[in-house]
Amino acid sequence: MNTETAIMKITGDREIQRQFLEMSHLYDAAIREVRTKLEILDREFSILYASNPIHHIDSRLKSPRSIIGKLERKGLPVTIESAEANLQDIAGVRIVCNYIDDIYRLADLLVRQQDLELVARKDYIENPKPNGYRSLHLVLRVPVYLSSHTELVPVEVQIRTIAMDFWASLEHELRYKNDVEATAPLKDRLKRCAEQSAALDVEMQSIYREMRGMAGRRSEDYEVDGLWSDDDSQEE
Repeated sequence: MNTETAIMKITGDREIQRQFLEMSHLYDAAIREVRTKLEILDREFSILYASNPIHHIDSRLKSPRSIIGKLERKGLPVTIESAEANLQDIAGVRIVCNYIDDIYRLADLLVRQQDLELVARKDYIENPKPNGYRSLHLVLRVPVYLSSHTELVPVEVQIRTIAMDFWASLEHELRYKNDVEATAPLKDRLKRCAEQSAALDVEMQSIYREMRGMAGRRSEDYEVDGLWSDDDSQEE
């Protein structure tokens, strides 16, 4: 079954439409749960430390077309059950932070929350992708409390700095929204841009730490139960 045939089946079959609506509601609710937790944490940091680690938050729910396309690319059955069992990125939340330290602090705080379960962690900051992409990816299982029961729903959380997000957004625009394939020299230039952005991140982090030290608010002020210090803030 190709994508167009699957889409026609969804739009023409009321039972499948209902199932997709129920799944969308479930995953959208999981996104709202994660966003609420993040907004609470950001507000707490603002009150306690006069600092907001989160620059902004984006979220997205995969469309039926995207879900079907990914199942087909993976050679999996095109069904609701198959999507729920095999796709961990139907629901996605992207957190854009000011500094690298903030990425790891937020990730640690999320993982420590008792009702969230860490399913997977991929650190593309310590180990960038070959094209230069950097970000911290978490898959969290999030409880969604329904009228009759509780569902545990996977949500992919991407955490990156402003510089990482700037590069990733433009790289995606250049590579996937043009009709031409990037040549090897162009790919090398894009990778160099990623490396320059990464160096800028490190320098801005250093400046920020120094200025907080001058103001009497060192990065250690963020420490919670001895979890962090400047030396281990990027440890897994």
